[in-house]
Amino acid sequence: MKGVVIAMVVLAIIQLMVEPGWAISCGQVDGYLAPCLPHLIGGSGIPAPTCCDGVKNIKGMASTTTDKRTASNYVKQAANRYSNLKDDAAQSLDAKCGVQMDIPVSRTTNCDM
Repeated sequence: MKGVVIAMVVLAIIQLMVEPGWAISCGQVDGYLAPCLPHLIGGSGIPAPTCCDGVKNIKGMASTTTDKRTASNYVKQAANRYSNLKDDAAQSLDAKCGVQMDIPVSRTTNCDM
């Protein structure tokens, strides 16, 4: 079973390398932000390393203006799913992860950059 999981991860990585123009999906953004939920809801402390890795991945995927708009809309949708999301924790997430994002994590993000 462990070998199957490793093989699937390797295939996914290869597919990303082969298709660099691949569009950003809502599922990808959700997956990258999922480890951030404890921090975004609790609002204190330092985000988990897996959360910061996700933030960095989102930044890396959103290189063009179109990608940034798309990612921004998905981040906004993700933020709006959680009524108990702490806005101050969300807005400081990139800084706490040491990443300068053009895509703020917020329910009120203006996605028309």
